[in-house]
Amino acid sequence: MNSDSMPYTGTTTARRNSAIAIYALTLGAFAIGMTEFIIMGLLPEVAESLSVSIPEAGLLITGYALGVALGAPFITVATHKMPRKALLLLLMGIFIVGNALAALAPSYGVLMFARIVAALTHGSFFGVGSVVAAELVPKEKRAGAIALMFTGLTLANILGVPIGTFIGQEFGWRSTFWAITAIGSLALIGVIVLVPRIQASPSRLSREFGVLLRPEVLVALLMTTFGFAGVFTAFTYIKPILVDISGFPVDSISYILVLFGIGITIGNIYGGKLADRSLLPSLIGILVLLAVVLALLGVVAQWKLATLIFVFLLGVAAFGTVPGLQLHMLNTAKEAPTLASTLNIAAFNLGNALGAYLGGIVIDYGIGGGLKAVPLAASLVTIVGILFTLWGYRQSRRERHA
Repeated sequence: MNSDSMPYTGTTTARRNSAIAIYALTLGAFAIGMTEFIIMGLLPEVAESLSVSIPEAGLLITGYALGVALGAPFITVATHKMPRKALLLLLMGIFIVGNALAALAPSYGVLMFARIVAALTHGSFFGVGSVVAAELVPKEKRAGAIALMFTGLTLANILGVPIGTFIGQEFGWRSTFWAITAIGSLALIGVIVLVPRIQASPSRLSREFGVLLRPEVLVALLMTTFGFAGVFTAFTYIKPILVDISGFPVDSISYILVLFGIGITIGNIYGGKLADRSLLPSLIGILVLLAVVLALLGVVAQWKLATLIFVFLLGVAAFGTVPGLQLHMLNTAKEAPTLASTLNIAAFNLGNALGAYLGGIVIDYGIGGGLKAVPLAASLVTIVGILFTLWGYRQSRRERHA
């Protein structure tokens, strides 16, 4: 939340150093993404080891989500005077301590506490990391830099979680948390060595909160919330859709989700490239693609091959929006980039929760046929996100011509 200055010189050496510095952030994002999702694959092992039920072990996922929700605004406000590099180091330090404590946890309560500690850093890391990544490159490549950092999160889903699950099943779940601790430590070293020192120029917290109350900033948050709510209205229930409607065997779902993971990686990278060329028009186009893919997924779900194609396309379209949504927030709230960026990460998580809730309503009340109607409902939610994005585009054009 500082008006930090990181001048970009444009030399070949500067470009190379900037890319390497962003890779340090990518590694941090990989570690954080891995610790967020890894518990899903280790629930039986954790439950047996700590003598709790599977549902109780599942609450470790809820605990992490609670930590993300509480940590993002609290840490961002509490550290608003810190230089961004120092803040990144603090966040990675807390993350490392949380995961080391998880590896050593003698009881369920301690493990829950450790998960919450690690989660406190999640939103702030992606928020401040987005700002730093964007400032390390020329203006016309900022979305690509943000996308590169978020690639760590997508790779955590494709590679980190399966590998971490294997380690946990073969050597014990504590070994997985030690591995995450090691990866986090490497990211910490990378930030120390590679991310340039940032000169801080603190701004008043009241002024930054005032920026967040501007209509265009609120619209940007709604763009993110509803754009991602559409994704998770469907994706939360992708397993029953694939099993009960498409007829895939249960043991094939993990392989299908790898296909989705490849899609989100591709979408993240090329979404960043498109956003750098034409931010809001490309974002509108990707959201329209997302709405179409979701609607057609409901139509073709009874055919296996077509379903596989649309699951892949869902991944591409879903994460194709992420760099653009994050960059639009940075552009809209230039006077409070770290606070705004962090709240935008919270808006992504709010969209996840809202989408899961809306999809559940469709299923519970049998609206439109219940489970079969979930993809169409997701498409309709995405259209709400498109409308907010069109509103944001209109605001942007009006501001440029003012």
